[in-house]
Amino acid sequence: MNHTSQHFLTSAGTGLSPAYEMLKEEHEVDVLAAPRGPAAPVRSTVINIRTETSVPDHIVWSLFNTLCMNWFCLGFVAFAYSVKSRDRKMVGDVIGAQSYASTAKCLNICALLLSLLLTVGAIILLATGALISMEAISRMVNHLDGN
Repeated sequence: MNHTSQHFLTSAGTGLSPAYEMLKEEHEVDVLAAPRGPAAPVRSTVINIRTETSVPDHIVWSLFNTLCMNWFCLGFVAFAYSVKSRDRKMVGDVIGAQSYASTAKCLNICALLLSLLLTVGAIILLATGALISMEAISRMVNHLDGN
């Protein structure tokens, strides 16, 4: 793009003088150009990227166990450990957060398994109790009809 067409486009759109535009371009070229001469220092940029370790705190799982499957209050204890893990993570203590998260995970697994076993057991007991009650009622009815 030559200076005449640039002058036409820039001065009409921004209201800046063409001399300002030329100085701005020259400054940009000076900044972007390679260093001149053998004694010029070499510029380098170092970018430090923090590698954050992702520590799952299992807070949603703990909340589910607290609200839905809380037979032995293990869900509540797991929720407390999940909150502690999240607090440690916010402070920057990754090792403490991992420790609390591991404990919360174990408690959540125990709460889930015990709750499922007890729920299935309760369903089986209710079903067999209902069947035994129905059998007893039918025997009583048959016995009363036979007299």
